[in-house]
This record gives sequence, C-alpha cells and structure tokens, in this order.
Amino acid sequence: MALSLLVVSISFYLKVIVIAFSLGLGAMPWIIMSEILPINIKGLAGSFATLANWFFSWLVTLTANLLLDWSSGGTFTIYTAVCVFTVGFVAIWVPETKGKTLEEIQQFFR
Repeated sequence: MALSLLVVSISFYLKVIVIAFSLGLGAMPWIIMSEILPINIKGLAGSFATLANWFFSWLVTLTANLLLDWSSGGTFTIYTAVCVFTVGFVAIWVPETKGKTLEEIQQFFR
C-alpha cells in the first residue's frame, strides 16, 4: 500500500496524468482530423472536433467531484472503462494512415 501511495503522490507532483493525457487522448481529435479528413470539410469537422473535445473535458471537470464523493474507486473504474473503449475504438475503426495518400484514406471510408 505504501508503494502504491508513493507512486500516486509522485504522479501528482510530476503532473504525470496531465502529461499522459496530453500525449495520449488529449491530442486525438486533432490528430485524427488532420490525418483522415478531406480538405473541403476540414474546417467544419475541426470545429466539431474541438467542440466535442472541450465539451467532454467540461463534462469530466463538472462530474469529477460528484463522482469522487460517490466512490473514488468507482470514478477511476469509469475512467478506465472509457480509456479501454477508446483504445478499442481506435484499434478497430480508425485507419492506419502511415504511408498512405489522402485519396487512399478517403477510399477506406467509402
């Protein structure tokens, strides 16, 4: 238990959660948008991706204290489930774009 608490306390001091989010899920809307969207809808889709990203960030911020009051373990179980779902979603439905042209990526969605 002491080791686990030490890891959690160090992660708060080093802002590991913020760094991990910024390197992982935080940038996902902009990465996906820049990789797979055609130029003619990039502006509208970018606006929607930004709106969705900020909306869900606001929703997490709004509900975090309420969820923590309900159950600390349950809160992080919910967050874990969302992360697992996201990894599965990306693995199944987001195409690999390395070495492909925009036309090849668009063909994937037809």
